[in-house]
Amino acid sequence: MSKQKTTINEIPNISLFDSLVPILLLVGLLYVNVDIYGDSSIEGSNQFVLLIGAAIAFIVGLKNRVSIDLVFNSISKNIKSISTPIIILLLVGALSGTWLLSGIIPSMIYYGFNIINASFFLPACVIISAIVALATGSSWSTSATIGIALIGIGKALGFDVGVVAGAVISGAYFGDKMSPLSDTTNLAAAVSGSDLFEHIKYMMITTVPTICIALFFFIFYNLFNLPTENLNTVDYIESTKDFFFISPILFIVPLVVILLIIKKINPVISLFVGTVLAALFALVFQSELINDIISQNSSEEFSTYRVIMDSIVTKTTIETNTIFLNELFSSGGMSGMLDTIWLVICAMIFGGVMEAIGALKTISLSLLNIAKSTINLFASTILSCITVNLTASDQYLSIVIPGKMFSKAFADRKLSSLNLSRTIEDSGTVTSVLIPWNTCGAYQSSVLNVSVFDYFVFAIFNWLSPFMTLFIAAINYKIKRVLN
Repeated sequence: MSKQKTTINEIPNISLFDSLVPILLLVGLLYVNVDIYGDSSIEGSNQFVLLIGAAIAFIVGLKNRVSIDLVFNSISKNIKSISTPIIILLLVGALSGTWLLSGIIPSMIYYGFNIINASFFLPACVIISAIVALATGSSWSTSATIGIALIGIGKALGFDVGVVAGAVISGAYFGDKMSPLSDTTNLAAAVSGSDLFEHIKYMMITTVPTICIALFFFIFYNLFNLPTENLNTVDYIESTKDFFFISPILFIVPLVVILLIIKKINPVISLFVGTVLAALFALVFQSELINDIISQNSSEEFSTYRVIMDSIVTKTTIETNTIFLNELFSSGGMSGMLDTIWLVICAMIFGGVMEAIGALKTISLSLLNIAKSTINLFASTILSCITVNLTASDQYLSIVIPGKMFSKAFADRKLSSLNLSRTIEDSGTVTSVLIPWNTCGAYQSSVLNVSVFDYFVFAIFNWLSPFMTLFIAAINYKIKRVLN
């Protein structure tokens, strides 16, 4: 028996058929699993299906004589790469719990319900989310702050949460893409060798029409699907003051968090500060609520410390006089993020195996080989980005791998690197949130508490962006070329 391959440079160029087998079987298994379990599939069954997919890819690797050590080193590298996102997920859970107990989220919902006109609510979600994401450079932070409040306001107004989430995500990813503070925007420019501000300016050719279409959709959807005014809902929102101290002063905490993010303070630090500040605000402004919670649990050794700590780490529901408010004022804390973290880890295991056996490389090369024309080159780049998002479950890899693989092909066709940087943003960054097991899809679904399948169709900006960039290439509109 010949010696197995031991280094990444010695990985065999496995066949396209072998590369696609794990993906096709995984997609099939996930379809069956979701059909049986529905939304509860994220509670564990999807995670094990991803491990089955990783096992299938591992067997394919053994067949092609790939070293076992290489596979596990790749898995370790992948899991290490998501250590910061995992901490962020835990802190977002803590943030949502303390922001609930401190009255920040209830205040956002109360004032938002009274200020935002229901007839323009969905377009407002797009615009507000876009502004916050543009200022912070982060779609994740946007969802964790203003996004949670907009979902709550949408529920109170009677809108379907999937539609509201789609509007929030559309605006958040538009702002993220157009912000010079965004890590993905900087990464796309860097990996393609483009100037950052030239890259942002060139993206406007595809991004502005796409967000305009999304806005028009939400304007007309809002117009023809306006919820009938429910007097009970109005009374319910007003009764929020019976349980929480409601005041604009509570908005100091989210403003501090947004300011820290704008100042490029590490998001882990920013979210931790937001959690601690909210806990302090709960002690100062919600003492009556905390005492009520303690009295409701008189049979146990409850204390102020325990109420605060529980809001951070476990499920918290503020008991009110209606089921509607109980659902609105509920948070899973850090523990509520564990299913998402479990899903992301299993997805990265699958992605690590696929990368180690050379499957991602083979698929990207196969797509590159069919790029015989300019339009095919754009199409192949788009498909490569989406494929990496589906398999590697990480938006950064969906930018880096195609960016490196296709850079020479764009240069050979005398196409400016701006074409490549824009294409990988239009198809890599934005589609990651449409895949349930991708880090972005899992994050947004968990934070907004809305299934990816519920918001998928309404995330207009995200799924339309790849089609827009392909359309612009097809009509050869302002395709920048390199002049000799």
